[in-house]
Amino acid sequence: MSDRTDVAETESLAKVGRLTIAVEIAGLQHLQDSLSDEFAQVVAKIRDCPGRVIVVGVGKSGHIGNKIAATFASTGTPAFFVHAAEAAHGDLGMIEQNDVVLCLSNSGESAEFKPILQFCRRFSITMIAMTSAPHSSLGRYADLLLLLPKAEEACPMGLAPMTSTTMMLAMGDALASALMRSKGFARDDFAKFHPAGKLGAQLLRLREVMEMYPDRVKLPTVDLATPMRDVIATITAGRCGLTAVTDADDVIVGVVTDGDLRRALTGRESFDKTAEQMMTRDPISIDIESLAVEALNLCHNKRLGAVFIRDESGAVVGAAHLKDLLELGIA
Repeated sequence: MSDRTDVAETESLAKVGRLTIAVEIAGLQHLQDSLSDEFAQVVAKIRDCPGRVIVVGVGKSGHIGNKIAATFASTGTPAFFVHAAEAAHGDLGMIEQNDVVLCLSNSGESAEFKPILQFCRRFSITMIAMTSAPHSSLGRYADLLLLLPKAEEACPMGLAPMTSTTMMLAMGDALASALMRSKGFARDDFAKFHPAGKLGAQLLRLREVMEMYPDRVKLPTVDLATPMRDVIATITAGRCGLTAVTDADDVIVGVVTDGDLRRALTGRESFDKTAEQMMTRDPISIDIESLAVEALNLCHNKRLGAVFIRDESGAVVGAAHLKDLLELGIA
């Protein structure tokens, strides 16, 4: 009997979860359908702002505001969050005249916003309101509105902000995306703000890898006439499983790898061979401006231990080694 109860309760709770998500999806659909041309005006105002975007909120909208400010900052729009309740206790000093203030409040009537509204009006600071109440105190003070549609809260009692904060979060992401497009914010720009962790590693270009880890991309070399014993010694000393082979003009024309050596060792006469006889001509290479992850994928796809790196002139300037790329945390 208790097992049946547990099953029934599990199904009931799952139903509540699905209903909550369905209500929030309906709110997001309503938001998408109701987005007005004023959205584009807000994007242009923020894009052209010579200062920063000061995101202000309190309560649950404050948590959303914090996230929006962080998303802006990481995608090329300088921004930070100010808690509305702290503003009247000195944090108004964080706001300057060339900034844009973005206030988040579903009702538009939170008392904590009053000092912010008065401050923006007094110093002619552009204020944008994200609210569902255009005729509220916040809505009337605002220079521009990001209007949230009236939507059912997903809270079973209709009290806790759920759908409204989900719409705020989505509106913030929509602003960030539109700003990125409007500013021409590119992958390289994104990499500047995300240098750490796996994400940063995946955005590294081979040029940056060469600058940061010069010892890892060094390429041992031998000339065409180098005997096999010296080729082995060079590969061993280089500790990267290969050596480049250069011609009389010091141009790299081939590569000898550990695998080449193993295949060449068929008898004592193998030791009479030269680098030219053992090498693989026209080794696979990749442009120095390519992402390190592209070099990693090339190694995997071609089953290589390393790929050569070539500069703008086409000259080989180093090698990206599979082992080192994996150690950078790219995969």
